[in-house]
Amino acid sequence: MARAVWSGSISFGLVNVGVKAYTAVRDHTVHFHQLDKKSGSRIGNQKIAKETGRKVDSDKIELGYEIAKGRYVRFDPSEIDELRPRSTRSVDVSDFVDLAEIDPIFYQSTYWLGPSDDDATRAYRLLAAAMEDTQKVGIGSVVMRNKQYLAAIRPLDGALAMSTMRFADEVVDVADLDDVPTRGSKPAPKELRMAEQLIDSLSSEWKPERYHDTFTEELEKIIKAKDEGKDVVIEDQPEDAGAEVIDLMAALEASVKSRSTVKRTTSSRTTSKRTTSKRTTRKRTTRKAPTKKPAAGKRTSRKSTSPKKKSA
Repeated sequence: MARAVWSGSISFGLVNVGVKAYTAVRDHTVHFHQLDKKSGSRIGNQKIAKETGRKVDSDKIELGYEIAKGRYVRFDPSEIDELRPRSTRSVDVSDFVDLAEIDPIFYQSTYWLGPSDDDATRAYRLLAAAMEDTQKVGIGSVVMRNKQYLAAIRPLDGALAMSTMRFADEVVDVADLDDVPTRGSKPAPKELRMAEQLIDSLSSEWKPERYHDTFTEELEKIIKAKDEGKDVVIEDQPEDAGAEVIDLMAALEASVKSRSTVKRTTSSRTTSKRTTSKRTTRKRTTRKAPTKKPAAGKRTSRKSTSPKKKSA
């Protein structure tokens, strides 16, 4: 059973809905430890004073904020702890905004929200249904693990989810980046039309299960093989030739043509399968019923077609 990482309430106006927060994602990154090649024992990190080279115990360490080269404002760790916001037991919603207005760049971590107990279930379901119908997101603040976050409570898959968010001054404005082009002169109509054709040919429904972390999957296979004592040979990856486009129009035309060929091949295979299926069905449905044999001892009468003889 999943364990809640935070519990509290959603507060807006005079309404409070008791909720618990559960982690909504899991990280499948493979983690390694550093080992001594000779003994195989783990490597530990020591805190060393750079100037003296001496080891320093944790209780002898303080914090410093560098305001100039080699110049620090010094703090005792307890001073910082006293400044940290205390964990609150509520998400104080101050605004409801349209879901489509929030750019994904603002989202950080996401948590599922569930009712805190049976008494909170009715209010939870009512809030989830209302937000689903209106496609609104509740924006507020929450303190988790002694850190304050901007939070978005939104309807997701019939439930409520809470995503911690970046504050506006934490998002880098694209205008501040010299090497990133923004809106300028419009591209040539023909190039634009070809690019749109290519995008259309690659368009499909969003199915996240289609995409895999192939690097991690391959790495896990290698770890298992090594653990079983098998020899593992890792082939050298071919060097990346680069993504430089020599002739943009030629590349677009070739890409569109390639996608068209793939679509035609797939369509013809599908049509062939359907035709085969129809023929099989037709054969099964047009099978003749077995001819009934006449009953034993019963003769079948036939009409004579020869003319009758006249009596003399």
